Amino acid sequence: MDLEIGQKVAIIIGTETALGFTVLIEESMEGLVYKNEVFSDLEEGIATIGYIKNIREDGKIDVSMRPLGYRNTIEEDTLKILYHLDQNNGIITLTDKSSPESIKFHLQMSKKAFKRAIGSLYRDKKINLYSDRIEKN
Repeated sequence: MDLEIGQKVAIIIGTETALGFTVLIEESMEGLVYKNEVFSDLEEGIATIGYIKNIREDGKIDVSMRPLGYRNTIEEDTLKILYHLDQNNGIITLTDKSSPESIKFHLQMSKKAFKRAIGSLYRDKKINLYSDRIEKN
């Protein structure tokens, strides 16, 4: 099977390693999801969807749990932030200065994804940014 960068594939979560989680891609190839790209609990044997992130020269395959590229993730990320705001009376105490760990804990996304999403929401005038919080308009 020929794989392409960005391709959506069926994966089965394997064992956890020092780098991340091994995965079985399309029941025939092995890949790796790096720990810094995991934003939810993973268990061995779970079948899910992944995206080919990189095919290295040594033949090893890097897999992402999220689609690649801004356009493929921004809508999901902004909806997640708006939902979190709705569940917390229109206020969240995260900012662009919050730690990556805090953002991951509360929103299950990377700090980079969070900053892109709040930037988009701010430009669309859906939120106001303050030094200690974000408020929904």
